Amino acid sequence: MSRPQNKRQTLKMDPFRHRVEADPHYAENSWKKLDDAIQQIYSHNAGGLSFEVLYRTAYNMVLFKYGDKLYSGLVQTMTNHLRDIARTIEAAQGSMFLVELNNQWMEHGRSLQMIRDILMYMDRTYVNKNNKVKVHDLGLKLWQEQVILAPKIRDQLRETLLDMVHKERTGEIINRGLLRNITQMLMDLGEKVYQEEFERPFLDAATDFYRIESQQYIATCDCGDYLKKAEKRLNEEIERVSHYLDQKTEAKITDVVERQMIGNHMKHLVEMENSGLVQMLVDDRYEDLARIFQLFKRLSNGLPTIRELMTTHVRETGRQLVVDPERSKDPVEFVQRLLDEKEKYDKIISRSFNNDKGFHNALNSSFEYFINLNPRSPEFISLFVDDKLRKGLKGVSEEDVEIVLDKVMMLFRYLQEKDVFEKYYKQHLAKRLLSGRTVSDDAERSLIVKLKTECGYQFTSKLEGMFTDMKTSKDTMQGFQTYLAQTEGSTNAEGTTLSVQVLTTGSWPTQAGARCNLPAEILTLCNKFKQYYLSTHTGRRLTWQTNMGSADLKATFASGEKHELNVSTYQMCILLLFNDSDRLSCREIAQATDIPSQDLKRNLQSLACVKGKNVLRKEPMSKDIGPDDVFFFNDKFTSKFYKVKIGTVAAQKESEPEKLETRQKVEEDRKPQIEAAIVRIMKSRRVLDHNNIISEVTKQLQSRFLPNPAVIKKRIESLIEREFLERDRNDRKLYRYLA
Repeated sequence: MSRPQNKRQTLKMDPFRHRVEADPHYAENSWKKLDDAIQQIYSHNAGGLSFEVLYRTAYNMVLFKYGDKLYSGLVQTMTNHLRDIARTIEAAQGSMFLVELNNQWMEHGRSLQMIRDILMYMDRTYVNKNNKVKVHDLGLKLWQEQVILAPKIRDQLRETLLDMVHKERTGEIINRGLLRNITQMLMDLGEKVYQEEFERPFLDAATDFYRIESQQYIATCDCGDYLKKAEKRLNEEIERVSHYLDQKTEAKITDVVERQMIGNHMKHLVEMENSGLVQMLVDDRYEDLARIFQLFKRLSNGLPTIRELMTTHVRETGRQLVVDPERSKDPVEFVQRLLDEKEKYDKIISRSFNNDKGFHNALNSSFEYFINLNPRSPEFISLFVDDKLRKGLKGVSEEDVEIVLDKVMMLFRYLQEKDVFEKYYKQHLAKRLLSGRTVSDDAERSLIVKLKTECGYQFTSKLEGMFTDMKTSKDTMQGFQTYLAQTEGSTNAEGTTLSVQVLTTGSWPTQAGARCNLPAEILTLCNKFKQYYLSTHTGRRLTWQTNMGSADLKATFASGEKHELNVSTYQMCILLLFNDSDRLSCREIAQATDIPSQDLKRNLQSLACVKGKNVLRKEPMSKDIGPDDVFFFNDKFTSKFYKVKIGTVAAQKESEPEKLETRQKVEEDRKPQIEAAIVRIMKSRRVLDHNNIISEVTKQLQSRFLPNPAVIKKRIESLIEREFLERDRNDRKLYRYLA
């Protein structure tokens, strides 16, 4: 049900009919009242003012549409007052200029706050409605226009501020609080005002100051001192910002210092003779290196500059180390120098370069470069390991050996021919295991675990097989001793005993055809062991490796003095000949023992030419061994030890023929690996061009060695001949896999 329309207007309001006549001078009187109050505020006599009355007066002026008059009057009054203030500030001289400016600014701020409180209603209504500037902002704007931008004040303000900063830079004490108030005033007036009136001239002045100062320093200081001064200046500017500048200025002023003090002299600094980066690296000047790192880090091309120079220096130093023939004479010392260099630069990067990854990568790249310049580096590293893992090293504990092995693995990672290291390491490990001269099995196995982690199971499978053979051989010898006790009694009639290690073919670096005519008593025991072993293992063949054995001999000399001689199998065969002969020539010994010529000469040298170990005498007496040289049993031999170990004279490094032979073996071992990689790739890809095959084969095999592209090409040809691959009929550089 709808309501009647006339129900909505139940009450009618008529306008007030009595006309109120307004005072025709109301606006002028009201403004005069407010203007007088503002003048009192500026004169610091606001104590007797009624802010409630003044507020109501301003309120009524706006209410009665006199906002324009109120606002324009305010502008005029403030302008006139600020002009008077400007003249007062201009009259201030010297150090009083900033003091007067600061005092007037503080007073202006307090006065402006009271004026704004009185005109609050105008701010909320008239100003917003007519898009005028609010009272507070108006006061700042007029201060900028009438005071700050007054020609005399503007120039003097800029000069005074820059002069104070300059004085502080040159060591004088200034009023930082006053300077802070002035710069804060400029910031309060707006970011643009601060930048135009102070920051930009400040940066320009700083540029000139540091350009001149850097030129003076660069001419008189070495690199380390210069960097200290640059660091000090940089810290001073950062501190300056925190005390009296805008925080946004910090990035700008530090950029100026960095560019003028460092960037413009970067190359000259790092290349300074006797004090630049290279000298810092040579002298391990960690503090200076840390400083150059932190300062250069601030510049986009700073770290690359010192990284490239460090790389050049390390590569050149390393190159001189590895290609110098004199330094390559002692493999252990050669590798120790490499380890010392690596430790030196690792320490520098850790302590001075904040473990920067880029510097670690550069260092690794440098070591990989120069270590592989010496083709014998794999051999030398293996010899170094052999030296550390053999027993009898003074002052080397198992923990020390473990630390050294970790360091050696760093060098091993740089090797491009890891398979060459494997070849030598297998030879050296075999000698340690068979002679029982190793720090411990734990240390040996630890290194093998490290190698397996680095290169995979295939790399260490044969090495692990060597340890398995040593364990199996112990069990075999226990069985053989039981066999002898059951068949012949507990001991041999002549007191001769035999210990045998059975080595799996392929796992050990045995020499094919290593020969030697064993003495009859030894040969008898060897035949008994062979009979026992073949009776318990079918389908196997034993080949004696006499070059890898050792023996203990009991010898009695003319004075009745008895000694136990620890010798090699070859040396045993030589010495036992003198049980039946007083003198033998080298040629006669060779015919009787059938020992290879080179091995015979080394063993004869060990028995006759080493002082304190010379159980034989030689005529003529010299280190060289000739076929007609005659040897005698030295019945006058004496030693303060009952047990005398006689080693075999042999160079730590391989001779040139031995080196060539090892290299040939390595090259032969690489052929099936390269072919296997080619077949794997082609089986997967089916069709591939020559360049891509070279690239992928190199990528697959680089963890063991870097194959020569020419060798890869030969293996491809071999696979084509054996019909694993074929060339495309239309494109001879394209190969197809034959399923």
